[in-house]
Amino acid sequence: MNTFPFNSESDLPSHLYLFEQMADAVYLLDPKTSNVLWCNRIAYEELGYSEDEVLNHSVLSLQKDVKGAPQWSEIATVIRSKNVFTFVGRHLHNDGYEIPVEVNTTHFLVDGHEYFLSVARNISNRVAFEKDFQERDGRVRYALHEVSDGLWEWELESDYVFFSPQLKKMLGYGPDEMTPHVDTWKSKVHPDDVEKVITILSDHIKGKRPAYQAEYRLRNRNGHYIWVHDAGKVCERNDENQPTHVIGMVRNISDHKKVQTQLESLAHEDVLTGLPNRRHGERSAQKALKKACDKKIPLTLAVIDLDFFKRINDLYGHAKGDEILVFIAQLLNSARPKKSFLYRWGGEEFVLILPSYNLEAVQEVLEGVHQVIAQADWTGLGVEPVTLSIGAVECSQANVEFNECFKLADLAVYQAKANGRNQTVLA
Repeated sequence: MNTFPFNSESDLPSHLYLFEQMADAVYLLDPKTSNVLWCNRIAYEELGYSEDEVLNHSVLSLQKDVKGAPQWSEIATVIRSKNVFTFVGRHLHNDGYEIPVEVNTTHFLVDGHEYFLSVARNISNRVAFEKDFQERDGRVRYALHEVSDGLWEWELESDYVFFSPQLKKMLGYGPDEMTPHVDTWKSKVHPDDVEKVITILSDHIKGKRPAYQAEYRLRNRNGHYIWVHDAGKVCERNDENQPTHVIGMVRNISDHKKVQTQLESLAHEDVLTGLPNRRHGERSAQKALKKACDKKIPLTLAVIDLDFFKRINDLYGHAKGDEILVFIAQLLNSARPKKSFLYRWGGEEFVLILPSYNLEAVQEVLEGVHQVIAQADWTGLGVEPVTLSIGAVECSQANVEFNECFKLADLAVYQAKANGRNQTVLA
């Protein structure tokens, strides 16, 4: 008996003709007989049939992967149990070849009669792409294994981790070494980095980050740490959309980190003497001065100037002058108190910041500086011993500015030179 819910095509609701505009095939099926009760134009044209050759014929005659009434009965039961049943199979073209399809089927009732509505999408292009991708993926994986510093793949449920031979080699291990477990990796991450790295990785697995990326230190076989850039992403999920596998690639960036450290050091250090430079020194001095003012403790700023330094450059050249500056910097650094801060201001001038020192206490310190310079072994340098003129000022007033303190100390230096040099003047 024909249970089609409409007496004829002319009785179809007008909106049903929208199906004719779809790029996907649409079939209205009788669940009991598997017959096609109605279909849109693309459904029969894509298979090389006329409409009459499809209507009232079993859908099984069009389907490569479903055979016989018993199997159709089982599938019908599954369709009834779900809101949408998705089936990936093959439709048979009238010329004999197969068309891969993804079919989504729903079920509903009209006037007490049950119907299945199937929407079949031709996935030939997708299948071809996936096949090409799998072939290329194999080649890409091979290439990455060969050219990268290391690949890893983590099975989340078992905590099994595949470490590529290149990664093992980077850490100084043979291809059969390193237990394939996540704890092996964790044990090699620097203790100061491990919490940060695990947090970043966990955030990605939980969906809080689109990808995992981290720079950290890994311990190699010799116990030394190398810097790595580690990047990965969840690559597989289960039916509940929960992550099951994460894959990543490691690069050794130790050389890059070394250069970066050198550049950062140059930004803070005086290239010649290795002391903090003026820019970095001023920042540190201002912070120390603010702290002293806030806590109402004394702080002394001393400006140190080499006497007759121009004469050394004129007589012996700038190379010798640079050698003297390095020598003096080393002596000053050795003579200063532990909690003090020394930096090169520029030219032949240095600045010494002495937190917690008032003028009375600092006088003894600066006398000791003069003694260290005077008692140094100058014979190897081929010049007469150099002396220092020092001006010092105590910066103890609230809200005092660094520049004001420096000007006062600098004026004291000029006074020391006017008094005959090789001495300290307290402002």
